[in-house]
Formats: sequence, C-alpha cells, structure tokens
Amino acid sequence: MDKIQPIVTALSQPYWDGCSKGLLRLQYCPECRRHQFYPRILCSSCAHSDLEWVDVTGKGTIASFTIVSRAVSKAYQSPYVIALVDLDEGPRMMSSIVDIADKPVKIGSKVSVAFEQWSEEITMPVFRIL
Repeated sequence: MDKIQPIVTALSQPYWDGCSKGLLRLQYCPECRRHQFYPRILCSSCAHSDLEWVDVTGKGTIASFTIVSRAVSKAYQSPYVIALVDLDEGPRMMSSIVDIADKPVKIGSKVSVAFEQWSEEITMPVFRIL
C-alpha cells in the first residue's frame, strides 16, 4: 500500500523540486520581506504578486504535536509523530518528526529538516530533533 501523495501543481512545483534536491524552499515576498508556506499566487501579508522562491535553513521549533497510535493505512508505521513546526523564517508547517527513539518530543524542541522519499515523484520534508 502506498502513502497518500500530494498533488503537484505548477504553483507548487518549485517547492517539490527543492525537496527532491534536499532543499527546503519557500515563497518570499520582496515587498514586505516575508516568507510564506503553503504556495500561493499572492503574498498572504501584503498581496504582492511578484513572489520569489528561496532556499531556507529548514530549522525551526515544535509548536504542537500529536502521537498517532493508529495509522490511517498500512502504508504508515505507527506510532508516529505529527507536529506543527514554526520555521525560523516565520511560516508554520505540519510535518512528521522522525528518528525520535532516544529523544523526547516536546513543545519548544528545536528541529531541522530532513527528507524522505515517498514515491518516485515525491520527496517529503520531515523533521529531526536537534
């Protein structure tokens, strides 16, 4: 059984291209100097339409998390951790926290992006506790 795959659009393609290269890319607005996630056609802060794609550090802080003990399908090994990560650049992302065998997951924990291959087409950003 395969994991659920996101739909790649022309708008999100630069994001997924970065992930496939091991880079976390976000949209950046040169007008108000803010990053945003998820991809949009306009800046969510000032409505500027000329957004850029930039590589970011991939570092952040866990804002909230849950431990999933009953997976949605056999494609996912439970238990697993889903978290809201506040990126150092500003946006909040939802993702998995991986490789936690010897590290407690806590709100406020510092994390760094890593990448997992979900299919031939999709490399998914996940996070590891620092």
